[in-house]
Amino acid sequence: MGSDTTFASAAAALYHTYFTGLILTVASRRSGGDAAEWVFRVFRHQHHEKFLSSFDKLGLTGMPHAVACAAYHYLSNAVGGVDVEFMRESDTKAWVRFVPPRWIYPGAAICGVPTEVSRAMLRGWYAHNGVSLGNPRLGFVCTAQTVDGQHGLAGYFLEHARDLAPEERLQFRPGELPPPFDPTRAPKLPEAQWPADRLARANRNYAMEYVRSGLPRLVELFGPADAAHLGRVTGLLVGAQCYRQTADTLGVKAETAVAFGDWMTRLAAAEGDAAESETRGEAVHVTRRSWRLMRGIANVSPAVFEAWNGLIEGALAVHDRFLVLEVLRRLDYGDDAFEWRIRSRAPHDRR
Repeated sequence: MGSDTTFASAAAALYHTYFTGLILTVASRRSGGDAAEWVFRVFRHQHHEKFLSSFDKLGLTGMPHAVACAAYHYLSNAVGGVDVEFMRESDTKAWVRFVPPRWIYPGAAICGVPTEVSRAMLRGWYAHNGVSLGNPRLGFVCTAQTVDGQHGLAGYFLEHARDLAPEERLQFRPGELPPPFDPTRAPKLPEAQWPADRLARANRNYAMEYVRSGLPRLVELFGPADAAHLGRVTGLLVGAQCYRQTADTLGVKAETAVAFGDWMTRLAAAEGDAAESETRGEAVHVTRRSWRLMRGIANVSPAVFEAWNGLIEGALAVHDRFLVLEVLRRLDYGDDAFEWRIRSRAPHDRR
């Protein structure tokens, strides 16, 4: 078996791809406008959950607001493995630039992302920084967007000389170029507080947090039935596409029901959950006693599990298409664990 760091990287890659897939699924199967509204809600929710609470962890307390905001996005995204630049012009103006290839839109996925989705991220988070800091003069000016064919996603936090109206908190001025990036002048994470194993977990958590925030917002916006469908079809596709890579990282080689049970338990461990697998007769039962992804969220809609479980269904379809995955118990239904049964299809089903 691999190290905790290796396992965490498997979960990070799977959830990263799942979130990108959700953006593309909503944009292609509903509309760009629906995708933008969903992304706005995801990023605004994450802003409220993470922004102010992370200031001390990242060593930003006491900085001028514009500089602290740019430093926040530089450091918090670097923890997630995202390539970002930071340029401080003054106490009231500081730049960030997300450098291609964009983490959130890997490979050709960026070709399917509408402009309004990128703008929605900025509206959801960047435009609200001044509000959360209690500084009505602070806004964000976007000068470039990768999805528009420019040099990256770039812009600057600016503390204006007057209070801003709500519609002025996010402005677009395409064409302004950010100054050169000098890594020696960029903020640094406190090394003693961020050893390699913590960074690996933070990278995993960074990817998982998008799904943790995203699936409940999918239910809120589109209702349980549509959210379950959108999330599950994305899970089926992503689980299938990522299975071989994930299995290699988790050290799963065989193509048996027992091996897939190992894949499920090791993936659970990669996510920070406890799970076990055992053979009962001709079937394999996998029991997972915690769900870190949704830990602490009250009244999780059953649609969230239906969406998320699509990842496992999609993976099994590649592992062995003649195996069936059945759900026997569910934590979100009040049971003491999730329990799945993996068994062979009945002979008459093999048409």
